[in-house]
Amino acid sequence: MATPLPDDFKCPISLEIMSDPVILSSGHTFDRASIQRWLDAGHRTCPITKLPLPEPPALIPNHALRSLISNYTLLSFPNSQPYPPNPQTQIQLLLSPSSSLVDKLNSLDQLSRVSKRDSAIRRRLAESGAVSAILNCVDSGESGVQEKALHLLLNLSLDDDSKVGLVAEGIVGKVVYALRCGVGDSRAVAATVLTSLAVLEVNKVTIGSYPDAIPGLVSLLQMGNSRERKEAATALFTLCSFPDNRVRVIHNGAVPILIRNANSGLERAVEVLGLLAKCKPARDEMMRFSGLLDVLIGVVRNGSSRGVQYALLTLSSLCCYSQKMGLEAVREGLFEICVGLLEDDNEKVRRNAKTLIQVLQGKRKNV
Repeated sequence: MATPLPDDFKCPISLEIMSDPVILSSGHTFDRASIQRWLDAGHRTCPITKLPLPEPPALIPNHALRSLISNYTLLSFPNSQPYPPNPQTQIQLLLSPSSSLVDKLNSLDQLSRVSKRDSAIRRRLAESGAVSAILNCVDSGESGVQEKALHLLLNLSLDDDSKVGLVAEGIVGKVVYALRCGVGDSRAVAATVLTSLAVLEVNKVTIGSYPDAIPGLVSLLQMGNSRERKEAATALFTLCSFPDNRVRVIHNGAVPILIRNANSGLERAVEVLGLLAKCKPARDEMMRFSGLLDVLIGVVRNGSSRGVQYALLTLSSLCCYSQKMGLEAVREGLFEICVGLLEDDNEKVRRNAKTLIQVLQGKRKNV
């Protein structure tokens, strides 16, 4: 039996074992990914003490705890299931034409399991020829192999140092193929892999310029199931922080598709619209879409903090651009809604509400 890990090793937010513990000025430790999501949502207080944090909040690596967790984890796993003593053996099974489907699936499972929890294992895999073998599996028509290979690639892309190398080895083309032709959950996982790779600015450029990447994501956003549409929108949002990609997304007909998804309750689509609204061609398309104002006001009234933030951002761009839209927004009571949001807990919501109030103030006189 494996020894249970102490509760102190768990992040207070995610309740999962921390892989990168950091300390806030409040003295409390969180996993970096979890506390970063908290901060990105606009919070400027400690999740535990509720005390205010400095601006910008400092995240101090807790090296001692990280080392303790790592050593404890190595000791806690039973001897019958250690890290693979030789990942190369698993890689050879993937490469060998004589390997059975069961062998390939088991190899991908083992490599995925250990790479998810250990960055050192991920580096070993990247340096031992694994990527080429895994990429070959993405083209496989064998049941389950493609999806498991994509999950493993997603794990390998977790480290920023690996993201550029993966792109250099041709991962984008393989992932876009799965985005277009994947089976099962492969298309959703493929979109998630693109999101992970696109965290790096240089990869945003490479992925955006790849012929079928953005068209594939837009198609998935239009035709996919609920999970696929969410992952496609997330990938588009990440890519659209690079301005040239916004133009590509607009040219591929994404605006009306995003609006329809937003109307169906997909808030991530609203986030993409907030970025696209910075472009005149996107604003022109949005203005032609009947009912967009109602969709955005609905998100402002009932959405999550992040959804409200981006709905306000989109409305500010549109109301500043169009006198007609601004007057209609005032008539719909948007000014009063924004005044109420000035007391919101989320600093970004308050800031965006204030900006929209300034845009609408001059238009109220004409109503």
